[in-house]
Amino acid sequence: MTLSFKNLVKMMSEAMHDIKNNNKVRSVILCSMVPGIFCAGADLKERAKMHQNEVASFVSKARALITDLGNLPIPTIAAIDGAALGGGLEMALACDIRIASTTAKLGLVETKLAIIPGAGGTQRLPRVIGISLAKELIFAARVLDGTEAFRVGLVSHAVEQNKSGDAAYLRALELAREINSQGPIAVRMAKLAINQGMEVDLSTGLAIEEACYAQVIPTKDRLEGLAAFKEKRQPLYKGE
Repeated sequence: MTLSFKNLVKMMSEAMHDIKNNNKVRSVILCSMVPGIFCAGADLKERAKMHQNEVASFVSKARALITDLGNLPIPTIAAIDGAALGGGLEMALACDIRIASTTAKLGLVETKLAIIPGAGGTQRLPRVIGISLAKELIFAARVLDGTEAFRVGLVSHAVEQNKSGDAAYLRALELAREINSQGPIAVRMAKLAINQGMEVDLSTGLAIEEACYAQVIPTKDRLEGLAAFKEKRQPLYKGE
């Protein structure tokens, strides 16, 4: 059964609600179980049947979902083992880190359909790779492979695809394990400081960093980290 983008939006909204209410979750990997496809964007057959008013409402819901994804307090990793096009790439752009296989295909291709990226692509892509290059890719509806995406800074890692087609996912799993072993409150505060700081001037950003640092000082995890260092053992962080 093929999952429509409309249903995907609904299911992801429910999943993110669960994640936000679960303090035990330390990181999220966004991946696909469909070989060769991460997310190919909106279903054009589904879209063709929509009235103009329905299109605007649907795009608004997709934008809200992807905004919520970007606002998750824990690290998010997009493991791109296949095509990430249109809304699929917009979803990946909302993640903190993107990892792609060398055979993956990434692009904001909406101008081919006489529309524009409507779920954050025009805003997030320039912030990731720079304004001029983002304009070129969006204007020309260009699709990059994983190697090209790494070269322009669209993904943090490009890995050779394996026979099972999940090389990016396996690399994402390694990274998630690295992240999960760190102090969870500290990681959340670091993400908050970076995300908010990037939208303001340096002086305001430093004030945000100071406020986030203040949140980790009274934690039990901070004391556990100091004790583990002194005792030359691995810390056992509990998110407290």
